[in-house]
Amino acid sequence: MDGLMDKFPFSLTDKQIEEGINAAKQEALHLKANKDILKLLFNCIDLTSLNTEDSSDDIRDFVEKVNELPQHFDFVPQVAAMCVYPVFAPVLKSGLKDANIGRAVVSAGFPSSQTFLDVKKMETQRAIDFGANEIDIVMSVGEFMEGNYEFVGEEINAIKGVMGDAHLKVILESGTLPKAEDVWTASVISMEYGADFIKTSTGKQQPAATFEAAYTMLTAIKAYFEKTGKKIGFKPAGGISTADDALVYYCLVKQICGTDWLNNHLFRLGASRLANHLISDIAELENGFRKEIKYF
Repeated sequence: MDGLMDKFPFSLTDKQIEEGINAAKQEALHLKANKDILKLLFNCIDLTSLNTEDSSDDIRDFVEKVNELPQHFDFVPQVAAMCVYPVFAPVLKSGLKDANIGRAVVSAGFPSSQTFLDVKKMETQRAIDFGANEIDIVMSVGEFMEGNYEFVGEEINAIKGVMGDAHLKVILESGTLPKAEDVWTASVISMEYGADFIKTSTGKQQPAATFEAAYTMLTAIKAYFEKTGKKIGFKPAGGISTADDALVYYCLVKQICGTDWLNNHLFRLGASRLANHLISDIAELENGFRKEIKYF
């Protein structure tokens, strides 16, 4: 593990991070009326329902709203994926009509990751057997904070090993990590041991997604690509509800990783409220007047 971190040394300063975020915020201000970019952001959403009270009927209704979206709002593209608890994987599999929409579930003891590795593997495998093709897991934050990096990496790799062709998103729960260097280290370990995406947070703890964590994670993704040639995706999640915030993440991705990352194969936004706000914003640009839309 020391060799891995020697290969990807942390060198960011607080000033670099602050200046990078400020530049992204300035650029984002000029994009609020760019209809095409707002549509791209909508197309990058992992539309999420992770509520204690969710039921099969609730998720079926949720799926139907996604199926019927083009009929109600033909001026927006489809979302990238739906993200639900693993028990609802069969509902996504049987209900979603558009095969291009990812069937994502959280797994492996989400949101705390505090369970046995064999349970994490079994839950993940069953979700895939029942139709999931994207898996979001939380790295073992407590073990990471203790410095047990090998344990964290091998656990991610073991879960990835039962997933076949399904995509793995590893959640760092970045708000629990005290330093930017910790976010960097967690990013590198996750990428090296099997993550197809790295994701900021579960949304179950505060702070959730932050621009500071995003800047560090994206810089790690760029460094990893430059050394390995592998493009790892990025997913901010937790508390992202407005186009203003989403546009800053868009600009950070563009500035750090480049335009190759500006698609839903490498950029996702974990959100629920954001979808309604983006539909409202795009409708205003299409029609010339403002109406708040609450579809989802």
